[in-house]
Parts: sequence; structure tokens; C-alpha cells
Amino acid sequence: MAERILIVDDDEDVLVAAKLLLKRSFGEVITAASPDDIPAAMAAGPFDVILLDMNFSPGERSGREGLRWLGRILDRDPDAVVVLITAHSAVDTAVEAMKLGAIDFVAKPWQNEKLLATVGAAVALRRSRLEAARLKGQNRELVAQISGGPSDLLGESPAMVEVFRLIARAAPTDANVLITGENGTGKELVAREIHRQSHRTDNVFLSVDLGAVAESLAPSELFGHKKGAFTGADENRVGRFAAAEGGTLFLDEIGNIPLAFQAKLLTALERREVVPVGANAPVAVDVRVISATNLARKDLADESVFRQDLLYRLNTVEIALPPLRARTGDIALLAEHYAKHYAAKYGRTIRGISPNALAKLAGYPWPGNVRALRHAVERALILSDTEVLGPSDFPLAPVTAAPGDDDASGGPRTLAELEKTAIAESLRRHSGNVSQAAKELGITRTSLYRRMEKYGL
Repeated sequence: MAERILIVDDDEDVLVAAKLLLKRSFGEVITAASPDDIPAAMAAGPFDVILLDMNFSPGERSGREGLRWLGRILDRDPDAVVVLITAHSAVDTAVEAMKLGAIDFVAKPWQNEKLLATVGAAVALRRSRLEAARLKGQNRELVAQISGGPSDLLGESPAMVEVFRLIARAAPTDANVLITGENGTGKELVAREIHRQSHRTDNVFLSVDLGAVAESLAPSELFGHKKGAFTGADENRVGRFAAAEGGTLFLDEIGNIPLAFQAKLLTALERREVVPVGANAPVAVDVRVISATNLARKDLADESVFRQDLLYRLNTVEIALPPLRARTGDIALLAEHYAKHYAAKYGRTIRGISPNALAKLAGYPWPGNVRALRHAVERALILSDTEVLGPSDFPLAPVTAAPGDDDASGGPRTLAELEKTAIAESLRRHSGNVSQAAKELGITRTSLYRRMEKYGL
């Protein structure tokens, strides 16, 4: 697209000389003998560069007129690129104008090469500003599309009301947040909501599942590496900290970070800088860190499992998500929400879920929490041929005992025992098919493999 340049000066000789020179190298050159013509000229279309004289009234030498019009131009177009035209005696005023938003100045009489170079650089700056604004707007639209869909972070129970309160208080700050809770309770949804309500909302939200990252690759994954740092490092790689610059980095399954690497992570958080593998110099990073774990409090408090100084750094604010069985009053709300969502996704006409089906869902302990409920509703909607989902549309896996119930020996069943039983039964029902068992339990395959190893299954 051809450049558009506006020259504003009350000296007709200056206007003619500048126009003759600039139109040889640039597209459209428009002149104005009075600053009063600037609003109309800008209304006709944006300019890549505006060359503005600093004095217009007879005998005026202070440059204040130019400063006033500079302000009016930038009020109308904050991305306008203004180059001042000034006499040698007013260079100090031109420097002041640059502090107010002008990008450069040329002194009269100018050298032609200097003027051409200055205008050329100004045009390039204008184009880069427009491109940056375009990309920022595009990023904002992408973020809105990603976060603008139906949110699974729903609930009216007292426990969830407290969660929402903590989110609202923590989000506007840059405080590190630790989200705790069982698998499937919605920890990443909480992290995304914190990001959405923060001042970083227009920047990237980057999630890293540390449970799926091999111990030896953790430094490279988070901090990046230099070419040749280790076998297979064929090129430089940006780590997740640097990739999330200006935004939010969500470290899921933080409890899986090996002790040897925890010290490096602590240093990165304290100094707000990372050292890529194979590099000698640190790289400054500006990220908000939110982390999550399903580890029990006693495990987090065990120094042999997790460094306490790192824990203190991560949990400036701690948000504990309740399991679904502790907020049964929210089950109907969530189930109906998912039914509407998946009906729209699959083009189905669903009038709702029957009271008996909702009662069945509310009475189930949901070892997989909200994630498992979501999968159950999706499955029911896909397989059902009715417009009202009934109890038979939800074939829920049997659970031996709910947390807090007594087992055959008279002692309370622990959550770990319940989880092991649910996994074993699901694997049995699906003849060892890990993918199908993971989907039924409402967890990822990686998480299921980790739990199978944990329980020796």
C-alpha cells in the first residue's frame, strides 16, 4: 500500500521543497499551510507520517503551538507517527516534544538525505505499529474465542462460592497461586479463570502437564535449551517460561517435579529469570505462575517429597477445590449444563434430564469428579435415542464404598483405597484397555498409567 505523508508548515517554500523531494520516494504527499487543516486531513484517511512545524503565528518562536497540535494529533490517533520540523534554535523544544510522543525531528534547513532517511524510518515504524496492533487484536480475538465458550467452572454450593471469592481476590494481582484438589475437580479451569480476570488476559495462557514430562527433560521443557546442549538438541528451543512471556504459565501436576529440579524452579521464581540448558547467561521472564497438584497436604508437607521453600513461593494464595461428592447440590446444575453443551455440539435435540436420572447422578460418589460427570453426560447423549435422558442412560460403575463409609473390617475406607478399587474395576470391565478405562474414570491416559504404577496394577 502506498505511503501517505502529511506536511504541515506555514512557509510555502518549505511545503513545495519537501513535497518535491518526498514524492520521488513515497506514495502520496499532502501539504497544509495551517494546522487548522489537520483534523480534516486526518478525517480523510490515516497518514503514515505527519511532518509538523512547531511555530505558526508571526513572531512565535517558543514551539508551544507545535506541542499543542502534537497532543491533538496523538489524541485522535495514538499510533500516529509525528516528525517535527524546527529551526536550530528550537532543538531543546523538539527534544521535549519527543518525550511527549513525537518520534524524531528535522532542523531547517535540512539535508535531503537526512530528511529522506528520517521519513523512511518513520514509515517503517508506523507499519510496525499497525502490524503490532493487528496481531494484538488478533490475539485478543483468539483468546476471546478460546475462553468465550461454555465454562465448566460452575457451582452454587458454599464450597464453590468460596472458590469464586478467592479467584476474584487473587486474579487482579500477580501473586502465585497453588490450586489443590483431586483429579477431575477442574484445577485448570480455575487457572484459566484467574488468567481471564487478570490484567494479563490479552496475553497467552500456557499449560504444562508436568506429569507427562520426563524427569530428564524438565529443565529443557521449562527453561529451553541451546543448540548442541545435549544429544538431540539440533536447534535452539524456547522454554515454556519464555513462551508465556507477558502471560500466565500453568504448571499442572507440580507435585511430579523431581527434587533435583525443584531447586532450579525455585531460583527461577525468585529471580524471575531462567537459564536455558547449555546457556551461560540468564534470560529475564515476566510470567504469572499458577500451579496445581493432587497431592495430599501431608505429602506436600513432606520435605523428602516437596521442598517447603518452593511450596511457600508457589502458594502465596492457595485455592482448594472440593471433590464433586462434597458438593452434590451442584451435580444437577453441571449435568444439565453439559447436556446443553453436547446437544449443541452433536446436533441433538434434548429437553433435559429426568428427575430420577438426576437423583441417580447426585447419589453417585464420582471417583473421577467433574471430569467423569462430563464424560458420563456426553456418553448418555450420544447413545440415547430419547429427548429426555433417563436413569438407564447413565450406566455408572459400581463403587464398593464411599469415602467415610466403613469397610468390612470396620475401619474407614481411604480415598487411595477407593481410587485403587475404581481403577482396578474399570480395567477389568474394559479387559485392560487403558484408553477406555481412562475415559470412563474421567482422567487422562497419562494419569491412569501413573496411578496404575502407584498401586501396582
